[in-house]
Amino acid sequence: MFEHLTALPQDPILGLLQLFRNDERASKIDLGVGVYKDAQGNTPVMKAVKQAELRLLEQEQTKSYIGPAGTEGFGRSLAGLLLGDNNPLLDSGRLTIAQTPGGCGALRMAAEFLMLCNRDATVWVSNPTWGNHIPLLGGAGLNIKEYSYYSKTTHGVDFDAMMADLQQARAGDVVLLHGCCHNPSGADLNIEQWQAVTDLILDKGLLPFVDIAYQGLGLRLDEDAAGLRQLAEQVPELVVAASCSKNFGLYRERTGALVILSATESQAKTGASQLFSAIRGHYSMPPSHGAAVVETILTDSALRASWQGELELMTQRILGLREQFVTEMARYDLDFSFIARQQGMFSFLGISPEQVLEMREKHAIYMVDSSRINVAGLSDANIPVVAQALRSVMR
Repeated sequence: MFEHLTALPQDPILGLLQLFRNDERASKIDLGVGVYKDAQGNTPVMKAVKQAELRLLEQEQTKSYIGPAGTEGFGRSLAGLLLGDNNPLLDSGRLTIAQTPGGCGALRMAAEFLMLCNRDATVWVSNPTWGNHIPLLGGAGLNIKEYSYYSKTTHGVDFDAMMADLQQARAGDVVLLHGCCHNPSGADLNIEQWQAVTDLILDKGLLPFVDIAYQGLGLRLDEDAAGLRQLAEQVPELVVAASCSKNFGLYRERTGALVILSATESQAKTGASQLFSAIRGHYSMPPSHGAAVVETILTDSALRASWQGELELMTQRILGLREQFVTEMARYDLDFSFIARQQGMFSFLGISPEQVLEMREKHAIYMVDSSRINVAGLSDANIPVVAQALRSVMR
């Protein structure tokens, strides 16, 4: 049976990582893989995470299953982080919360849930978007269409084109929005644009679906969730996929959540029965450890303050790197000021695939062919090197 299989091309990010590892040049720089890095190029375990893990090691009494929904404490705590701890929706009975294996698990189970709701629905996805959105959603059987989002001319959101495309959506269609720190462009909607999108969603009877994977790494926790919270106040139904990989540094622990807002408490109960049945038929139970760490941090005032302080330092470092990069490029009379106007870990440099290849082969600087870079891969030490290489390939 297996002899009929044909090999698929390697994932471009994973392929780039392998090329980087095989490169023997000591000067090599990785701007491709999308994980947070400190000034030494490491992806550290956050101090609050370490402390929470030590506490769990001492206090945990069982490794029994936690059930398809995960723990109530994790769900309540993470929903509070997303929507605000005092949001009345938390006690409305309209929320269904599932602890999931990472943001990917949340996205895929959301797709499975949407298929149960309306197999003919179309999900509108930004162009560009995170590379795994379409495989995760389309792989469940959902129809996918793209809406315009990023302008290569202004290096910002092409909002008029976005709204024009979404006017083509039909009632019952789903609109996937990045909650903050748009991946891969770094260009985010402002709060007025969030309101305009909300008005369009309400007018056309669309379902908003927010993927928020970088809360706290754009500006601050509350500011990064402002668009989501504004949306949640006004729409009857909402789907949110959240990840704890970046803001808690829990990449390999695969910790995330799916939050579904229903119009009524009765509909929420019905939807929950369908969602947890679907989860049972896929991975059955979510992993526990990462979510237990998050719950421990968010429910302890000292740990939460420690975590939030460390997260803010990470965010300020990224913002500072953006400013440094712009300043360094200006030394060569090259205008990259748009980099400082964007948020989060990613931005497009705007160079061609041929120039990206030249950066890799001649200068040992690695990024994906679209020229998307992980800003956190920059450092005080390598920014001058990257800037000089860019100047060379852009001549």
